[in-house]
Amino acid sequence: MKKFKFGKIEIRTVDPRQLNDRLLLINLYITQGLTLFIGLVILLFQKRNPISLFHFPKSVEFLYWGVGLAVVMFVIDLLLSKFIAEDSLDDGGINVMLFRKRPIWHIFVISAVVAICEELLFRGAIQHGIGPYWTSILFAVIHIRYLKHWIPTGWVFASSYGLGYIYILSGSLWAPIICHFLIDFISGLVIKFRRES
Repeated sequence: MKKFKFGKIEIRTVDPRQLNDRLLLINLYITQGLTLFIGLVILLFQKRNPISLFHFPKSVEFLYWGVGLAVVMFVIDLLLSKFIAEDSLDDGGINVMLFRKRPIWHIFVISAVVAICEELLFRGAIQHGIGPYWTSILFAVIHIRYLKHWIPTGWVFASSYGLGYIYILSGSLWAPIICHFLIDFISGLVIKFRRES
């Protein structure tokens, strides 16, 4: 376990089994708060208005892109889980810890917070500067829990590229937000009910 001390604050890498529910949630919400803050700072440096990214388009086409990509991603994920060993898709147990005992309303909140914060940063801010390819590499790198296996890392990269692509095609940040939300929310429900049954 690596430790770094900054005054009285101690930062260390932790095995997921060492996290209790409270620490996991604190880590999640602090990480998402930092993601939102960094996204807003980048947008300010780009001289872009963050509020303008959240205007709803007059057409509902963005919904088709968001829901459609979510369906495609679920089908591919189902195929991966059928043909690839479960330990090759393992994220270290973080998702199970996060969603297994969580009430449905909290799974909804977590999914919404993660989708809005990460899409604002990655699609709204970073992709504007460096494009969908390099953005997807960064997106895969921050999902560090998947990096020990190449299949989930590749899948996170491909998913991110798909999110960037529908952002470009729809012209609305709501398309990737809806897709990201659906993926996280439905996956959270699957984990919750699969483990409880």
